[in-house]
Amino acid sequence: MNGTARALDEEVVASPCINVCKMNPATGLCEGCLRSLDEIASWSAYSPAQKRAVLALLPAREKKL
Repeated sequence: MNGTARALDEEVVASPCINVCKMNPATGLCEGCLRSLDEIASWSAYSPAQKRAVLALLPAREKKL
């Protein structure tokens, strides 16, 4: 792994949680952060790359609302 990849893998990726924790039964997503229950439950175990992948999905989810 090169230095850049190592730095990205070790970075802290903040949760998108905004403390509006209500699951929408129609979408299966949290109305506050737009993550699925599985994504929320797994967040702390995700690697930084996995967290960035979830974060990349959020703008498209927001547009569908």
